[in-house]
Amino acid sequence: MNALDSSFQSLNLPLIVAPMFLVSSPTLAIAASKNGVIGSLPAANARTIDDLDLWMSQIHQALNSENLPWLFNMIVHKTYDRFDAELELVNRYQPAIVSTALGSPTRVMDVVKSYGGTVIADVITPEMAKKAVNAGVDGLILVTNGAGGHTGTYNPLAFIAEVRQFWNGPLGIAGCVSTGSDVLSMLVAGADFVLSGTRFISAQESFVSDDYRDMLIEASMSDVVETKAVSGVRANWMRQSLEKAGIDPAEVSKATIDFSGNISTSNKAWKDVWSAGHGVGHIRQRETASEIITCMSEEFQAAIIKNHSLFSQFSKDV
Repeated sequence: MNALDSSFQSLNLPLIVAPMFLVSSPTLAIAASKNGVIGSLPAANARTIDDLDLWMSQIHQALNSENLPWLFNMIVHKTYDRFDAELELVNRYQPAIVSTALGSPTRVMDVVKSYGGTVIADVITPEMAKKAVNAGVDGLILVTNGAGGHTGTYNPLAFIAEVRQFWNGPLGIAGCVSTGSDVLSMLVAGADFVLSGTRFISAQESFVSDDYRDMLIEASMSDVVETKAVSGVRANWMRQSLEKAGIDPAEVSKATIDFSGNISTSNKAWKDVWSAGHGVGHIRQRETASEIITCMSEEFQAAIIKNHSLFSQFSKDV
């Protein structure tokens, strides 16, 4: 059995709370993993390596005694200065799952594999997926059109179908997964697990301000704007926050991809704008992570019951 498969066996939902830049906190990661899904932490959220060391220690102490898995997300782009120091912490705290973004997963492979961990790669194209598979990853996360923050361009159904032509291992979908019925639909389409980010931005345990939460609650899908103007990478942002920051998403982007320096504190454009995905319309109140997970679990079970007769109607004896 793949180590990633075993991580999902005891969960309430085959769901990872997505690692969100400047949003995900250690408290949110712990709350998620203690409530029947997999919590996550992006390394870049910590202001310093010492802060990251403390956060990873907190998560490890809170979850390790119950053998609860969590995911650690790393930027592996060549401009990211803290990579080596973060990899040392990975070796120390040994998170069950390490996901990579914006570069090749080969940079983390030896360390994570040495302690029996699982490596999964974020990909936005079939070509990137093939490269990750050839690098030896244990799983893939297909980042699809409508995902919050750095996003993809492909429809999830078509993306899954094409990748399944060459990959039969663990496959996750990120983008527009905000309800339990969304989870079921992606499993039916051929995914093994999902990532949900936007739904959890407003969680009380996240790092975001109440102004950010209020904007999410008032927003609909039409308030989400895709642009490269912020970071040089295609991403989805809240229109109101772009306007407040004086950023015109229609202008030709002058931004370049640059993850050097301490990106959680440095003077970069993304510090002043707020991201969200197309599923933002499902956020209508402030909730705890536990409340969100309970709601999605109930929706998931209700979707199974609702569609049982439909599945039975069209199933054929083999």
